[in-house]
Amino acid sequence: MENVDESNLHNTANKLTDDIQNMTNYKNLYNEIQRLVASTTVKKEDFKNTLIDALKSNGLETELRNTVFHWARTHGPLQPEPEPPIPSLEVDLSYLKRAQIQWERRIQKSLNSMCNELNVPLARIRFNADRDEMADKWDELSTYDIDLSQYRPLYAPKDFLEVLFMVRDPTFKKQTGEPNWEFGHIQIRVKTLAQLRIMYPELSQGIPLLGVNPNMPAVGNYPNLEAERTALGERVLASNHAPIAQEFLKRGSPRALRGRLWSLVLGSIDEEYYEELKSLVLQYDIMVDKLIIKDVQLTASNDDQYFVFEDVLYKTMLCFSRDSEVLAPVTTDRSAGGQVIHAVLQGKSATLENTLVFPPSGVIPFHGFTMYATPFCYLYDNPCAMYYTFRAFYLRYWFRLHTVSSHEQGIVALCLLFERLLQCHEPQLWAYFRNIHIQPIKVVFKWLMRGFSGHLPPEQLLYLWDLILGYDSLEIVALLAVTILSFRRENLMQVNTLHNIEAVLADLSSLKVMPLLQLVLLKE
Repeated sequence: MENVDESNLHNTANKLTDDIQNMTNYKNLYNEIQRLVASTTVKKEDFKNTLIDALKSNGLETELRNTVFHWARTHGPLQPEPEPPIPSLEVDLSYLKRAQIQWERRIQKSLNSMCNELNVPLARIRFNADRDEMADKWDELSTYDIDLSQYRPLYAPKDFLEVLFMVRDPTFKKQTGEPNWEFGHIQIRVKTLAQLRIMYPELSQGIPLLGVNPNMPAVGNYPNLEAERTALGERVLASNHAPIAQEFLKRGSPRALRGRLWSLVLGSIDEEYYEELKSLVLQYDIMVDKLIIKDVQLTASNDDQYFVFEDVLYKTMLCFSRDSEVLAPVTTDRSAGGQVIHAVLQGKSATLENTLVFPPSGVIPFHGFTMYATPFCYLYDNPCAMYYTFRAFYLRYWFRLHTVSSHEQGIVALCLLFERLLQCHEPQLWAYFRNIHIQPIKVVFKWLMRGFSGHLPPEQLLYLWDLILGYDSLEIVALLAVTILSFRRENLMQVNTLHNIEAVLADLSSLKVMPLLQLVLLKE
């Protein structure tokens, strides 16, 4: 057993060593360590101990620890190792993988149909005049003149939900009278409320949290909880330890520190690479550009909370579409193999040099895709810092919300978790929905798929996303959806049409996320 453990440790160390060399901060970190080794601080006769002391005193030990932390987050599971399956039960979830492949092919077919209908190419080299205009207007792309009247989103959350409704376990035998729309037949392990209480102890044990009452008196030398958390947060940032910053977020972040804390947890930025992405936007005109600009216009530009960020959102989303570093992690973790299009540049011969992966990021946007990025506008003045935080969130969490997979943090599992929690802890409301033949998931799916972005006020949404990042889990999103239905149960049970139910839930501006979650998780 010891030999096996040593072998695994050796393999992990080798992989870590290889992967770190491909990380954004490797070059600077390597150069700093080389400089330190060459200095008089490190003694040849006691190389190991003097090098370790020098790394500590120069802050490079912390940088190394953070690098390993970011690597582990990228390669490790979102959750602890699941419980072993029941030996007699072999669960085959390959049908979910097939469903994702079919769904991606359907999206690609719709994209090609739109290109043919509008007589536009998937990709072309941008005309000089167009490139010059976009470069001149880069900081105010809302003034960039482009006719998008004939363009439309390829799909919306309700279309994706219909796809999920069609996913059926081929081994599942429906009982007489059982509705077709429940996710209970899908054998993905999800937590119970008791398990969620253990997972979220800061919420379930009544510990003081920001977002519940920021003016709550604090113990010690601080006038209130907000002041205490701000002072502690400054110390966390000064320590520069990413794991400590992640732990700090579990009780909510002060507004002034949130951007820096999230960046510390998620990793470094690369301004040179960001400029490369910008140059690729200026060089190539791709079909996805129109879909992105159209989506910003339809969503953020029409939102009272986000319309002022229209210009930075154009930059962020256009650069994201060109980011080939997004492609590999997403397609690898999709459980579907990832389906991409190889587009030949218009007017060019079909050679390898004139062919590019379309889109380079491998992500084709849908209606509301921009809302994954909008809240970050409140955290960063630097568009590069905003871009990298958004990208890290997407690669860790958001791509799971529009992908069919068997992952326990994926949208299918979140739908199942929502249904189980509602059925077990709001049986009267569950029965009422069934009696009026309305699927509860239809009511909340847009919340789940967007992580509540565009539905909660920004301040409350950012508290929710503090928890997602702090606990490294999306399950809190499904729990909040159940909690909101429970909170408005009496009003919901006075209406009997989907339209009126949606009207009851349309305005979430008065809700406070932290008190609601704390209330539902406090032990009974």
